[in-house]
Amino acid sequence: MNSTASEIEGKVERGTDRNVTAELLNGGVKDLQERSQNNFATEGRSENITAAYAGSKNASLASSTNVSTTEPVNLDDNDKLLGGLLTSGFDEASCKSRMQSHLYRKASPHKPSPYLISKLRKYEEIHRRCGPNTRDYDKSMKKIVSSKNNGAATKCKYIIWNTANGLGNQMISIAATFLYAILTDRVLLVKFNKDKHGLFCEPFLNSTWILPQKSPFSSWNEHNTETYQTMLDKDRASNSKKGLPSVLFINLQFSFENPEKYFHCDHSQDLLRKIPMLILRSDQYYVPSMFMNPFFNLEIANMFPERDIIFHHLGRYLFHPSNDAWELISSYYQAHLASASERIGLQIRVFNAATTPKQAIMNLVLSCTLQQKILPEVDLKTSVSSAGKNMTTVKAVLVASLHKEYGDNLRSMYLKKATVSGEVIEVYQPSHEGKQKFNDNGHNLKAWTDMYLLSLSDVLVTTSLSTFGYVAQGLGNLKPWLLYRLVGNHSGDFPRCERDFSTEPCFHMPPKHYCNGEPMNDIVSSFPNLRECKDLRFGVKLAAVNGSM
Repeated sequence: MNSTASEIEGKVERGTDRNVTAELLNGGVKDLQERSQNNFATEGRSENITAAYAGSKNASLASSTNVSTTEPVNLDDNDKLLGGLLTSGFDEASCKSRMQSHLYRKASPHKPSPYLISKLRKYEEIHRRCGPNTRDYDKSMKKIVSSKNNGAATKCKYIIWNTANGLGNQMISIAATFLYAILTDRVLLVKFNKDKHGLFCEPFLNSTWILPQKSPFSSWNEHNTETYQTMLDKDRASNSKKGLPSVLFINLQFSFENPEKYFHCDHSQDLLRKIPMLILRSDQYYVPSMFMNPFFNLEIANMFPERDIIFHHLGRYLFHPSNDAWELISSYYQAHLASASERIGLQIRVFNAATTPKQAIMNLVLSCTLQQKILPEVDLKTSVSSAGKNMTTVKAVLVASLHKEYGDNLRSMYLKKATVSGEVIEVYQPSHEGKQKFNDNGHNLKAWTDMYLLSLSDVLVTTSLSTFGYVAQGLGNLKPWLLYRLVGNHSGDFPRCERDFSTEPCFHMPPKHYCNGEPMNDIVSSFPNLRECKDLRFGVKLAAVNGSM
């Protein structure tokens, strides 16, 4: 069984794989237990934009000049290009979000390093020369196909990313695979199914990153291609680099049963370097494993002097909402969030709807947000109507959840009573699908919209282990408050939420052994820039060089 965290959550809500889920979630539960020992009061605020998603092509387009009144409009090219992270030359009309996104979020204090910029420009040149619809691409593909099992020396090398699990998992794994492509001078091609059509703009100038439908490799997988694990087994037997295939399938997908990958090891990478076509399936942010490789470590350190903002840079480089998606994002932001003095993102993931009472989750959310002063207490003696004249500060809360009840309950709480701080709390929930849907384009469009809107928050609260939250925190450069992960009606002395130390996604399945086969009992002490994830006891993530908050 190959199940990532997101997939497990979905299966639990359908009533399956409960033992596996309990094993995974309890790791995080034990971890947190160890640590602990207006414009107000209108029904329109609960507007659900499901209908807008369905007719996104006809949705009203926010004007490029109709931006948040709380942020200064600065059309400097350096701002548009995110300090040199993005390249110029794109047709702005083809991807409005690329040139407008900086108007909707605070400028990042983390500037891309000159070395990262140079590596991106170099990669773009390789992709332009070797990408689809080029002479070098056609020549390389023909040679690889004709010598599938016998090895081939080609002018261009490739890595094809294959979809796996939910959109959050896919986005963090694409970012990791793009970094690997940069480090190994490979062209990244993504195999998007119909459920990803219309979500993202093309990230590379004058080229495409989408694997052509007519590509002979669109149907190749572990069943008709030599696998990475088979290659390792053969290498152990003969210790020879001869007989390497031209195409190799690599599975880096989450699984409790998978053997040690040794993907971070020099010898493995030396073998892979000689193979022109890699087909990868992954749902993981495996960047920390690349950091364990001495050569990759040096390159990553030069590209990212700040180790805890890798996804922040790569995510903003790669993932630009398509025009249809941007219409939904920008219009919703302008209608509900732009004029607020503070925007609070609240992402609520339910791990087991069958066994976890909704009220227990609501109590958890309120306990966290009230204790940490993210949301104000209500004044039980004062109604909203009698206090309204004195309320001037408006905080907008964006709830992202599959379940409608959480937005409704929070809205009702602040609808009837004034707050002790005198602030107006407006609550919005763009969508509520009820359950996670795989291979569904409309569902993914809603998810992408919610993720992006969350990333525009000033303060973010997410559910532990959720890759949905990982994407939002990375794009927005936000260190979220991580909600304790309820898998039942728990009570007791545990922290309702903890502040994360990094914006990076957690790598859920780090290596278990050194390259010589010795067990890696303390991965954190072996690699100083890695720290144990707060939301998963056996996961790791990159932290700042000094490891500080």
